[in-house]
Amino acid sequence: MNFTDLEQSALRLNQLYEQLEVKLYGREWTTQELALGFMGDVGDLAKLIQANAGVRNIDDCKAKLGHELSDCLWSIMVLANKCGVDLEAEFSRNTRELIEYVSSELEK
Repeated sequence: MNFTDLEQSALRLNQLYEQLEVKLYGREWTTQELALGFMGDVGDLAKLIQANAGVRNIDDCKAKLGHELSDCLWSIMVLANKCGVDLEAEFSRNTRELIEYVSSELEK
């Protein structure tokens, strides 16, 4: 899968979630609520990273770690889309600039 395929899958899932939110709560989640959900996922991810490093005991850590990383990526892709950010372009630009910066620092 390339970035566009991943993004399309993320946005399709978000459309389904929005339909479920309307069914259950009468409205879709706001971007603020999506961001709060993302923060919860990041907290779960931090605990799984600790478990992966042997600092916490969590059963089936590797599988759960992959799942949580995927949840976080989904949230980032959906939030970028809802905020009008071309994530693929921003990621490319940002990493290119950081590669140039770090490379120049290493050459000093």
